[in-house]
Amino acid sequence: MGFNQRKAGTKTSAFGSPGRINHDSTSFYTSRLYERLPKEEIVEYIENPVPSEFLDKIFCKTSEKMEELPDNSVHLMVTSPPYNVGKEYDEDLTLNEYREFLKRVWGEVKRVLVPGGRVCINIANLGRKPYIPLHAFIVEDMLDLGFLMRGEIIWNKASSGSPSTAWGSWLSAKNPTLRDIHEYILVFSKGMFSRGNLRRKSTISKDEFLEFTKSVWTFTAEPATKIGHPAPFPIELPYRLIQLYTFEGEVVLDPFIGSGQAAIAAIKTHRHYVGYDINEEYVKLAERRIKVFSLNFNAPKLFEFEGKKDDRKGETAYNTA
Repeated sequence: MGFNQRKAGTKTSAFGSPGRINHDSTSFYTSRLYERLPKEEIVEYIENPVPSEFLDKIFCKTSEKMEELPDNSVHLMVTSPPYNVGKEYDEDLTLNEYREFLKRVWGEVKRVLVPGGRVCINIANLGRKPYIPLHAFIVEDMLDLGFLMRGEIIWNKASSGSPSTAWGSWLSAKNPTLRDIHEYILVFSKGMFSRGNLRRKSTISKDEFLEFTKSVWTFTAEPATKIGHPAPFPIELPYRLIQLYTFEGEVVLDPFIGSGQAAIAAIKTHRHYVGYDINEEYVKLAERRIKVFSLNFNAPKLFEFEGKKDDRKGETAYNTA
């Protein structure tokens, strides 16, 4: 082959291909394997502003109806839905009732997302007799609603302080029990995989991008006693998703905001937030935590107090902005 001859591109084989440059995957994605899955839509990018009086607010109400939010107004939804296992904020629902409740919320989320807007659902599976694969049911319901699945992240919590010791039958094949040290983060898009380019600023660093695009994340869980909520996820979780999937100044929604972790991560990354929760106690907890974080986050740092000469008065002026 001469030096000026163009290298042939790769094509997806039955077992995949390691090639990534000039790769043609058309035959794979048009195969019957993808026949009944939601398809990407080619639609005009539409974005409606959230009214200013509803930005950076938490509403004490169900997220099954989010009248405060216009169609096509939210860029990212990140949440961990309540588990129907007797937590104080849950109702005693059957599995089908629980799925139908979540589907009403996911349908409303789809309405408020911009085209290409992303959905990230943190979920843990439940029980042992039998095991309930909630993540599989949510994937099924999201596909039924027409969401495009982008992938799933395994959150490895092995380094957390209190690993499970529920082995079942000890050192015996009688009934050994698997000990979950992971949760899932399921990632979807509305209509399109890509987002409209509005020349907004990405704030993710190179090192973060390389780390956050891996399908396994390892960081510790957040103790419920420390936060004051029975099922908080660590700020690291929404922080990574916000950095990866949104631009600066965009809107992050958490329809089950709980202790406010997603809102704090949004403030930390210079995004807006909107949250919903039916429990007034948790809404007040989230608002307190957000207020404390905002005051500390926006407080002037030590170097900002260094004196600056005010030529008009001949005395030292201090910048506390």
